[in-house]
Amino acid sequence: MSLGGPIIRLAEDSTEWQFLFYRSLGAGLALLAWLVVTRRPVLAAIRGTGAVGLVGGLCLAVGFTGYVWGVMNSTVANALFLLSASPLFAALLGWAVMREPVSRSMRFAMAGVMTGVAIMIGEGLAEADLFGDLAALAAAVGFAGFSVCIRRGRHTDMSPTILIAAAVTAAVSGTMALAGGAGLAVPVADIGLAAAYGVLVIGAGILMLTIGARHVPAAELVVLSLTEVVFGPIWVALAFGEVPSALTLLGGAVLLGSISAQAAVGMRRQPID
Repeated sequence: MSLGGPIIRLAEDSTEWQFLFYRSLGAGLALLAWLVVTRRPVLAAIRGTGAVGLVGGLCLAVGFTGYVWGVMNSTVANALFLLSASPLFAALLGWAVMREPVSRSMRFAMAGVMTGVAIMIGEGLAEADLFGDLAALAAAVGFAGFSVCIRRGRHTDMSPTILIAAAVTAAVSGTMALAGGAGLAVPVADIGLAAAYGVLVIGAGILMLTIGARHVPAAELVVLSLTEVVFGPIWVALAFGEVPSALTLLGGAVLLGSISAQAAVGMRRQPID
């Protein structure tokens, strides 16, 4: 999943909506192939997720859209660091929707996360990257909503929600690209990059994350998913020389440290098999 940022940087001749459209097509085809391989009727699988699956798909569509707009209007490091705040929003949504308790350690983690977010948003305001930072923050909220829906529907296979998200994103982004006058005609190389993103990062990456959520405790899942935040900026720094600023690194360190500490507390509380 950490390859998403570098792929977006390579697609230089596409607008945000154009890239989102072809990325969504790639992701949708990948999920359709998965359902066919597992020999499950597509419509029945989608209906099986119910209203929770529809809401989860809409939340994931917000996450998909916000991340691309965030990367294209800010740095990959900023977008990923802000995206990693999604566990905070997931905890808040879990409390509001599912009445899941918020522990004292989680409250401390929330304070640390908000401090890190404030540092990076403040830098974005100073560097004229505020729009990209806010888009990435919206993506974090979208992914948080998706994770809560996955937990709520944990006794059902929720992987079709990714197909719902891909369909919604394709419809919206295609409409916006046409309405804005940019159209859908982009270089073949950009189409290939966007489709590869959809197949590899979304189709394979998020599918594996969704499947893993059914078998891996939530705290461990958070720690494992943070590897995307670590490696993503490394790839763009090596390939494109995009080095994060000191404030970005400071805010990211505070944010990631808070989430990692909370995840460590969660793992210590897990019963030993």
